[in-house]
Amino acid sequence: MADGLQQVKSWILDRHPERDDIAPDLDLIENRLIDSLSFVEFVFLLEQESGQSIQMETLEVDAIRTLAAIDTHFFAKTRAEVGQA
Repeated sequence: MADGLQQVKSWILDRHPERDDIAPDLDLIENRLIDSLSFVEFVFLLEQESGQSIQMETLEVDAIRTLAAIDTHFFAKTRAEVGQA
């Protein structure tokens, strides 16, 4: 798991101490792990960890729905650029 994605996962787990882990395909929104109160902070964290600017008006919810989607949309390109799998 990419360091940035691990930071995102840790951020979510810190806010949900009842959870030990998050499956890559678990719907974060449907399971209320990301809600409207934490959404802006979550997007800011994604920007910091991925190094990408995120425009709220064009952000597609499916890009942040699961850890696997977050990895694909925000971290896979970065790994490919530095030659990691």
